[in-house]
Amino acid sequence: MIRIPEPAQFEWDDGNKHKNWLTHQVSTTEAEEAFFDPDRRLAKDVIHSTESETRSILLGKTRKGRLLFIVFTIRGKYIRVISVRDINKKERPLYENRT
Repeated sequence: MIRIPEPAQFEWDDGNKHKNWLTHQVSTTEAEEAFFDPDRRLAKDVIHSTESETRSILLGKTRKGRLLFIVFTIRGKYIRVISVRDINKKERPLYENRT
């Protein structure tokens, strides 16, 4: 099970936060909002995890209703966002379908 640290604290790499804005027009603030979505979906990123770093995926909605796909890792008590973009149409049902 993936646990988001409480209270959620974020750590941003300067390169990643600028890249996410330039590539996908997602600000750090908007990305952070998705972590507080009560309907968010979490999964382990088994493809990109390594022995030294476990990566996870979050699908969540921002206050403006934008659905985001976020890859992140937990480092101590901090959430470190690696990449963030809009959910694509194949991923949308993963967020919308309830089990």
